[in-house]
Amino acid sequence: MEKYKHHIVETGGHTFHIVSAGQEDGELVLLLHGFPEFWYGFRHQINALARAGYRVIVPDQRGYNQSDKPKDIKAYTLDVLRDDCVAFIKAFGRKQAYLIGHDWGGAVAWHLAASKPEVVKKLVAINIPHPADMRVALKKHPLQLFRSAYMLFFQVPHAPEKLLAARDFAYLEAGMTKTANERAFTKAELRHYKLAWRQPGALKGMLNWYRAIRFQGVDRKTEIDLPVSVPTRIIWGANDLFLSKALAQASLKRCSNGDAVLVDGATHWLHHEHPEIVNHLMLEHLQKQKKRLWPV
Repeated sequence: MEKYKHHIVETGGHTFHIVSAGQEDGELVLLLHGFPEFWYGFRHQINALARAGYRVIVPDQRGYNQSDKPKDIKAYTLDVLRDDCVAFIKAFGRKQAYLIGHDWGGAVAWHLAASKPEVVKKLVAINIPHPADMRVALKKHPLQLFRSAYMLFFQVPHAPEKLLAARDFAYLEAGMTKTANERAFTKAELRHYKLAWRQPGALKGMLNWYRAIRFQGVDRKTEIDLPVSVPTRIIWGANDLFLSKALAQASLKRCSNGDAVLVDGATHWLHHEHPEIVNHLMLEHLQKQKKRLWPV
């Protein structure tokens, strides 16, 4: 296992915990986790990227684990989350980075690549569509709305925090283990997650990502319906119970230089279930742009 370094980065009046690995002079790769993970969720990818010579940084994004957890819901809009990432890249002395995101982290990655392409060398999106396609799906496709019904519950104040914390985070644990392939998460690994979820204010901070959805684009400053020009690879677990693979196809149409790979037998948590496959596809994309046809 690679040796991790832990950093505290201050930006925008907040402090962020960031883990780094790999060669300090290597090309920068920024990994962005989703809900309800934290930096630890990318441990298999951190090591593979570090061994390949990259400088890898993985933040606990705002609201998570050891990073700051603002109380204002508007502090979790896509523009704010995107600007955090720009600050992380600058904090490590770079102007650009390769960008890899899963779930909510992937939504931030899409938005950064679309709205500030000069900062992103290449993008890898893992089981997350372009934010504009997610918005369309929720409005027009009842099945996707059904799959995402938990997002509506998360809008309720206070009650979701109590439910998620109950019985030693049983609901959160089941949300991962019952939607993943068997043995995707070990009991030892889940203990790491529970430590992160126990951090003061963490559950509210994590849920505020969902609650901030209602503020997206309200003042027209956040434009999410943007094409993506940077080289992009979408990696998608075919058996995702949360998100339809049709969203990957729709998102690919927004990319002027992109491809998509469908991984049979994998779920939303494919970077845990099949790290060797994900790491191969990820490194192949970063090191060269090899076109693939959908599906593979």
